[in-house]
Amino acid sequence: MNAAVMKKVAAGLIPHPNELDRKRIERGLSSRRHYRYVSPSVTPVRGGYLIESPCCSHNIDKNGGRIDVALIHYDAVSGIWKLFWKNHARGIWEFYSIYHRLTSAVDELNTDPERLFWQ
Repeated sequence: MNAAVMKKVAAGLIPHPNELDRKRIERGLSSRRHYRYVSPSVTPVRGGYLIESPCCSHNIDKNGGRIDVALIHYDAVSGIWKLFWKNHARGIWEFYSIYHRLTSAVDELNTDPERLFWQ
Protein backbone atom coordinates (compact mmCIF):
# COMPACT_ATOMS: atom_id res chain seq x y z
CA MET A 1 0.00 0.00 0.00
CA ASN A 2 1.31 3.46 -0.73
CA ALA A 3 2.58 5.72 2.05
CA ALA A 4 -0.17 8.34 1.58
CA VAL A 5 -2.93 5.79 2.21
CA MET A 6 -1.07 4.46 5.26
CA LYS A 7 -0.80 7.98 6.69
CA LYS A 8 -4.55 8.56 6.21
CA VAL A 9 -5.39 5.26 7.87
CA ALA A 10 -2.97 5.92 10.72
CA ALA A 11 -4.37 9.41 11.22
CA GLY A 12 -7.89 8.01 11.38
CA LEU A 13 -9.03 9.57 8.10
CA ILE A 14 -11.35 7.30 6.16
CA PRO A 15 -10.88 7.73 2.38
CA HIS A 16 -14.34 6.35 1.54
CA PRO A 17 -17.02 7.27 1.00
CA ASN A 18 -16.34 10.52 -0.79
CA GLU A 19 -18.34 12.56 -3.26
CA LEU A 20 -15.86 12.23 -6.14
CA ASP A 21 -15.93 8.42 -6.17
CA ARG A 22 -19.70 8.36 -5.57
CA LYS A 23 -20.12 10.40 -8.76
CA ARG A 24 -17.61 8.17 -10.62
CA ILE A 25 -19.69 5.11 -9.72
CA GLU A 26 -22.90 6.87 -10.69
CA ARG A 27 -21.48 7.82 -14.11
CA GLY A 28 -19.96 4.37 -14.58
CA LEU A 29 -23.33 2.69 -14.09
CA SER A 30 -24.64 4.37 -17.23
CA SER A 31 -22.87 1.69 -19.30
CA ARG A 32 -24.48 -1.30 -17.55
CA ARG A 33 -25.99 -4.13 -19.60
CA HIS A 34 -29.11 -4.77 -17.52
CA TYR A 35 -31.94 -2.49 -16.39
CA ARG A 36 -30.79 0.37 -18.56
CA TYR A 37 -34.22 2.02 -18.32
CA VAL A 38 -34.09 2.67 -14.55
CA SER A 39 -32.07 5.18 -12.56
CA PRO A 40 -29.98 3.53 -9.86
CA SER A 41 -28.81 5.53 -6.88
CA VAL A 42 -25.40 5.48 -5.21
CA THR A 43 -25.49 6.23 -1.49
CA PRO A 44 -22.44 6.69 0.74
CA VAL A 45 -22.22 4.12 3.54
CA ARG A 46 -19.48 3.53 6.08
CA GLY A 47 -16.40 2.48 4.12
CA GLY A 48 -18.08 2.41 0.72
CA TYR A 49 -21.14 2.80 -1.44
CA LEU A 50 -24.58 1.21 -1.68
CA ILE A 51 -26.19 0.85 -5.10
CA GLU A 52 -29.99 0.64 -5.19
CA SER A 53 -32.43 0.59 -8.08
CA PRO A 54 -36.14 0.32 -8.78
CA CYS A 55 -37.08 -3.34 -9.32
CA CYS A 56 -38.72 -3.16 -12.74
CA SER A 57 -38.60 -6.95 -13.24
CA HIS A 58 -40.79 -7.37 -10.14
CA ASN A 59 -38.71 -10.48 -9.35
CA ILE A 60 -37.66 -9.19 -5.93
CA ASP A 61 -40.26 -6.53 -5.17
CA LYS A 62 -43.66 -7.22 -6.71
CA ASN A 63 -44.52 -3.51 -6.43
CA GLY A 64 -41.36 -2.38 -8.26
CA GLY A 65 -39.90 -0.61 -5.22
CA ARG A 66 -36.23 0.18 -4.66
CA ILE A 67 -34.01 -2.82 -3.98
CA ASP A 68 -30.37 -3.30 -3.01
CA VAL A 69 -28.22 -4.10 -6.04
CA ALA A 70 -24.63 -4.02 -4.81
CA LEU A 71 -22.35 -2.91 -2.03
CA ILE A 72 -18.85 -1.68 -2.84
CA HIS A 73 -16.58 -1.51 0.18
CA TYR A 74 -13.04 -0.14 0.35
CA ASP A 75 -10.60 -1.90 2.66
CA ALA A 76 -8.24 0.92 3.66
CA VAL A 77 -5.70 -1.46 5.22
CA SER A 78 -5.17 -3.60 2.12
CA GLY A 79 -6.14 -0.96 -0.45
CA ILE A 80 -8.60 -3.23 -2.22
CA TRP A 81 -12.24 -2.91 -3.22
CA LYS A 82 -14.72 -5.61 -2.22
CA LEU A 83 -17.90 -6.12 -4.23
CA PHE A 84 -20.97 -7.72 -2.63
CA TRP A 85 -24.32 -8.79 -4.09
CA LYS A 86 -27.61 -8.95 -2.20
CA ASN A 87 -29.02 -12.42 -1.63
CA HIS A 88 -32.62 -11.25 -1.43
CA ALA A 89 -33.96 -14.71 -0.56
CA ARG A 90 -31.82 -14.80 2.59
CA GLY A 91 -31.76 -11.04 3.18
CA ILE A 92 -27.95 -10.88 3.41
CA TRP A 93 -25.01 -9.42 1.53
CA GLU A 94 -22.76 -12.03 -0.07
CA PHE A 95 -19.15 -11.49 -1.07
CA TYR A 96 -18.56 -11.53 -4.84
CA SER A 97 -14.95 -10.53 -5.56
CA ILE A 98 -12.05 -8.16 -4.86
CA TYR A 99 -10.54 -5.51 -7.14
CA HIS A 100 -7.48 -3.30 -7.03
CA ARG A 101 -9.31 -0.48 -8.80
CA LEU A 102 -12.76 0.97 -8.29
CA THR A 103 -13.35 1.10 -12.04
CA SER A 104 -12.79 -2.67 -12.27
CA ALA A 105 -15.47 -3.29 -9.64
CA VAL A 106 -17.91 -1.01 -11.47
CA ASP A 107 -17.11 -2.72 -14.79
CA GLU A 108 -17.95 -6.11 -13.26
CA LEU A 109 -21.17 -4.72 -11.83
CA ASN A 110 -22.07 -3.34 -15.25
CA THR A 111 -21.54 -6.61 -17.12
CA ASP A 112 -23.02 -8.81 -14.35
CA PRO A 113 -22.27 -12.06 -16.22
CA GLU A 114 -23.98 -14.27 -13.60
CA ARG A 115 -26.98 -11.92 -13.26
CA LEU A 116 -26.51 -11.68 -9.48
CA PHE A 117 -26.69 -7.92 -9.15
CA TRP A 118 -29.36 -6.74 -11.58
CA GLN A 119 -32.10 -9.23 -10.77
